[in-house]
Amino acid sequence: MRSGELARLAGVTVRALRHYHQVGVLAEPHRTGNGYRAYDVHDLVRVLRIKRLAALGVPLERMPEVLDDDGRDRDATELLDELDRELAVRMERITRQREVLALLRAHRAAPDVPPELAPFLAVFAAAGVTADMRRLDRDQSILLAHFAGEEGMAELARFYERLSGPALFPTVTAISERFSRLGPDSTDGEITELARSFAAALGPEIGTLDEEATAPGLGAAAELLGRHTEDVLNEQQWEALRRFGVLLEALPEE
Repeated sequence: MRSGELARLAGVTVRALRHYHQVGVLAEPHRTGNGYRAYDVHDLVRVLRIKRLAALGVPLERMPEVLDDDGRDRDATELLDELDRELAVRMERITRQREVLALLRAHRAAPDVPPELAPFLAVFAAAGVTADMRRLDRDQSILLAHFAGEEGMAELARFYERLSGPALFPTVTAISERFSRLGPDSTDGEITELARSFAAALGPEIGTLDEEATAPGLGAAAELLGRHTEDVLNEQQWEALRRFGVLLEALPEE
């Protein structure tokens, strides 16, 4: 039989047959005088066995040791136990993924948002923060979460929780809204006042984050956060952040 007939009988594609040949689980048959591959019923049985093994999760590179065994001496228990353990790990991973999806869906968060921070970012989004600021918050949270890692995520989540809590949330959203309006028409006094408001509201929280942070990546992320906003913020917003930084450095240590 030709490759097309074998593929039809086995319920696979001709492309799959070629792949089986390439990885060595199905031997190349002889070719007829006109160059077509000539398969027989033994090849059909081999392909059906490959399909069954693949359905159990056996990787192609492991198949030859099963396919080429005569079945008299081999104990398949070890392989089946290994496959069962791999499936258990995959099921656990899928369960965790579904839990993350449920959390993100509950907060109407984007799939790429760090799930630990999704509840807090959702609070700011619901408060009517501008789209540009929401994107900035999202991108920076992704950077911070990556460099915080598992070690620093708890500290980072507590920081976001405090910012979105009732004590700070109204002030933070008001400052964020004022910051988004800074532009060429903003006066020097407006920039200075906003920087002072930033420092008064967020200075103690940033100091607390620095004190709690145990992940070295959080410190390393600061430079990257600055580089990320280089082409996002305008001149007046950058100046407000610069003055904010100066005020932070001048704050007395606890």
